[in-house]
Amino acid sequence: MHPPEMRARARALRARGNDIRSVARALSLPYTTVWHWCVDRPEPLMTGTAARCFRCSPDVDYPTDPAAYSYLLGLYLGDGHLVTTDRVPVLRIYCADAWPHLVDLCDAAMKAVLANKVQRIQKKGCVAVQSTGKHWPCLLSQHGPGKKHERPIILADWQRKIVTSHPGGLLRGLFHSDGCRVTNRVTVRGRKYDYPRYMFVNESADIMGLCQWALDLLGIAWRMNRRNSLSVARREAVLALDRHVGPKS
Repeated sequence: MHPPEMRARARALRARGNDIRSVARALSLPYTTVWHWCVDRPEPLMTGTAARCFRCSPDVDYPTDPAAYSYLLGLYLGDGHLVTTDRVPVLRIYCADAWPHLVDLCDAAMKAVLANKVQRIQKKGCVAVQSTGKHWPCLLSQHGPGKKHERPIILADWQRKIVTSHPGGLLRGLFHSDGCRVTNRVTVRGRKYDYPRYMFVNESADIMGLCQWALDLLGIAWRMNRRNSLSVARREAVLALDRHVGPKS
């Protein structure tokens, strides 16, 4: 079975005036397959998330808001879960009650990327911000059975392209989910000093690597203070990260 992206490409080429034979030759497909897609059973009018999926729709080559996608990807890698066993996939991101503004940010990102409707389900100590849509798996290919730190988390080439252009969005999502900005207090030679720093904690070495990569793209200094914990503490680095992350209150 051919993936939906291949059908979309064939129909897009056909819509530009190419005949069936040239489309089949361009995509290395059998003539009868392309004829079946484009003539016998042409694409129905897309509705819902299908019309906004930039991975499947021939008319949408890139997310309308790539910064929002990068942010949502960070939230998903931190506190998200994509359920694909239901009839319609469900994307859920859990936001702690301590950060009510984060719920609004997550809701807005889902709508900017794909969702037509977002639900907020109150749980014990958190809110599950969720959206149903058949095309969420197209945009979040890191989904799979089990916990994220127990399976490989690798970005697709098209995801790396988006994050390379918008690394601050990914960092914002990661720190808004599994990170924090705290005041560090130290005593040196009897004098007490207070200074802010960012902390990011995650059990997945792959997700930690993505955080490090995004920080490097922005030239922000970091260090690992534990196996699963990253710290951004230099004054200029904290100021730089402030410009990209911001509060999650």
